[in-house]
Amino acid sequence: MSEGTAETGAATGGVNILLRLEGLTLFAGMVTLYAAWDGSWLVFALLFFVPDLSFLAYLSDARFGAMVYNAAHSYLVPVALLTLGFALASPLILSIALIWLAHIGIDRALGYGLKYSAGFGFTHLGRIGRQKDS
Repeated sequence: MSEGTAETGAATGGVNILLRLEGLTLFAGMVTLYAAWDGSWLVFALLFFVPDLSFLAYLSDARFGAMVYNAAHSYLVPVALLTLGFALASPLILSIALIWLAHIGIDRALGYGLKYSAGFGFTHLGRIGRQKDS
């Protein structure tokens, strides 16, 4: 398979590696900022996996599940919260944003990309989970 995009629309080769490294960098950066911010590690632990509650949307169907998962794992809302947190000097909003971005970062580093409606295992970073033998 060549660099770029596979038939599924997933990043492959060096592009996939770069996207995963970006995720790892985001995770490390947000954890470092959270530590510098002197945020509560109990709050961090309690909120870190909250975005994964979006998995529950897959109980409805794959299309709705992908939409909800992608909303919870996109940079859009947490970056807006980060900006708002700085603008309002709100420790709570900043903490939520940093934790949310750290979660997205580690997910991307581990290959859990944004989902396609074909099913949970189809991501922009490639297939995840066990593959059925053809």
